[in-house]
Amino acid sequence: MVGPPGARKGWRVVGWTFLTNHAQVLLCLARRDGERLTAREIAAQARITERAVQRILDDLEGEGYISRHRDGRTNRYEVHADLPMRHPAQRGRAVRDLLDVLAMTEA
Repeated sequence: MVGPPGARKGWRVVGWTFLTNHAQVLLCLARRDGERLTAREIAAQARITERAVQRILDDLEGEGYISRHRDGRTNRYEVHADLPMRHPAQRGRAVRDLLDVLAMTEA
């Protein structure tokens, strides 16, 4: 049986999903804004490997979408949600717009 992740026991994701891994990591950081997080915690929530999380964090930090602040053995992340989304189809839309829409589904 094929279906959305976590929808029902025995369902699995095949092929593609609506949000990229970059979006999943950014969403995780936004949900846990200012909390101390490890790459392992982010990976578990985004359901990807720690190595993939490290690459994505480097990408997001390199483009200015997040700031990392070391706090002991963990990091605190600040999301810069007012920056524009990267795809030309979302020209003029801020990352905050996407995060707000996704947050509405959690309420």
